[in-house]
Amino acid sequence: MGRRKSLTFTEVELEFMQVIWKAGEVSTDHILEVLKERGRHLTDGSIRKILSILVEKGHLTRRRDGRAFLYKPTAQKGQADRTMVQDLLKRAFDGSASLMVAALFDSKNIKEQDLEAIKNLIAKHEKEEQQ
Repeated sequence: MGRRKSLTFTEVELEFMQVIWKAGEVSTDHILEVLKERGRHLTDGSIRKILSILVEKGHLTRRRDGRAFLYKPTAQKGQADRTMVQDLLKRAFDGSASLMVAALFDSKNIKEQDLEAIKNLIAKHEKEEQQ
């Protein structure tokens, strides 16, 4: 019996998914190479285990390519991002977007360019709501 599909990723799973989303389809060797470039040294067996877990959870599909497997995401990054944000919103902020945004502002880690982008997104959303 397979694992239940989890809405969220562990830190390592998300790191793998980011590599896979960027590449589209990858081999274990590609992941090994990218993680090594980032200073992350995992064994081939560890990489295969994490990929296997992601397949079991339904986040990846795999296909045989000669003696190796190629892994491909089942969902696009944007869809996964929205799912993770919704999960965080529900679990940490009791569904309140304003509390989540307030926590972001309280962290004092917002750059001026990000603040401008947020203002533009709000204006665009308000305009679309009026139409």
